[in-house]
Amino acid sequence: MTGPLDRLSIIIVSFNAEADLRACLASLTAAPPALPHDIVVVDNASADGSVETARRVAGVRVVPLDRNVGFAAANNVGIRATAGDLILLLNSDTIVPPGAIDALAGRLREVKDAAVAGPRLVDGNGLPELSFGRMIHPRHEFRRKYTLRWIERGSNAALDWLRNETSREAFVDWVTGACLLVWRRDAEAAGLLDERFFLYTEDVDFCHAIRMLGRKVLFTPVATVTHLRGRSRAARPAASQEMYRASHDAFYAKHYPTLYRRLLRLYLRLKGER
Repeated sequence: MTGPLDRLSIIIVSFNAEADLRACLASLTAAPPALPHDIVVVDNASADGSVETARRVAGVRVVPLDRNVGFAAANNVGIRATAGDLILLLNSDTIVPPGAIDALAGRLREVKDAAVAGPRLVDGNGLPELSFGRMIHPRHEFRRKYTLRWIERGSNAALDWLRNETSREAFVDWVTGACLLVWRRDAEAAGLLDERFFLYTEDVDFCHAIRMLGRKVLFTPVATVTHLRGRSRAARPAASQEMYRASHDAFYAKHYPTLYRRLLRLYLRLKGER
């Protein structure tokens, strides 16, 4: 499955994040991966000059779309437009330090059962991000939100737990699509990303599909990437929240249809609706 000529295709989906995209591409071109690679920016009909910015970067191919098709669909466009043995899905709001991609690819090559690898992500202040987890389920989501609440409050115990969790390698149910490395043949066997998820949960679903093929998902701190956490979405919080709810609804309807219907009935009852 591995070889000296493995080629890497880096796919960046952009939507009205011109400043972040410029910084991301600068980090990739200032210290490019040693692996033979290509970089493709798929732009979801941005209106802020993202396309022009990407086109000015040597070696970057731009695929401009005429409408915003969503994160999953745009990544699929990029996957189909490339041919690398390895595919790196990379958010436009990331900064990649020298050697990080090669270290991540090297570790994925070494772990023969792994189809996907995700690095340690940190924010602009160096605080680790909980960028992996268990399969979405009400019980798991409650625990995760409870933990994140204490992390956001600056609890020393929670922060110590976070640093410990993100400093050790482990097989997990999913890693975030903000920086997700996958073997092409596994991505294609899984059917690529499910395009019913416009934004959010598509990475969890994708990793689940790969695990259902008998392959594994690896979180590894051998590489660290800075993630500035969706600053382009901050300008449209209401729309982002609506997309988050819609993706969660679609996720539960797909994976837990009976539970989904029960939860929906309970939610409507609490709202006073039928």
